[in-house]
Amino acid sequence: MRKPAFDIVVSPLVTEKVTALREKYNQMTLRVRSDANKVEVRRAVESTLNVKVARVNILTVHGKVKRMGRYQNQRPSWKKAIVILKPGEKVELFEGV
Repeated sequence: MRKPAFDIVVSPLVTEKVTALREKYNQMTLRVRSDANKVEVRRAVESTLNVKVARVNILTVHGKVKRMGRYQNQRPSWKKAIVILKPGEKVELFEGV
């Protein structure tokens, strides 16, 4: 069963490192659903942002263990997708930032 494109991409990641990757290598980094795969992320980005995707890399960011006094808990794990755009492609959403 195919998931809607707007449900796959959770949010864009905007940090100093991601900004440098976007400017130098034409990459963008997104937080995606934990059950999404590369093909779903590619289709979602191409349909929602109207750009051509060259490659998608996905990695799982494991949640950190945090303490509050003597109690210990773990933050949830999440998936990060690094989307490499084809040469000449730009996302207008990030260009003004």
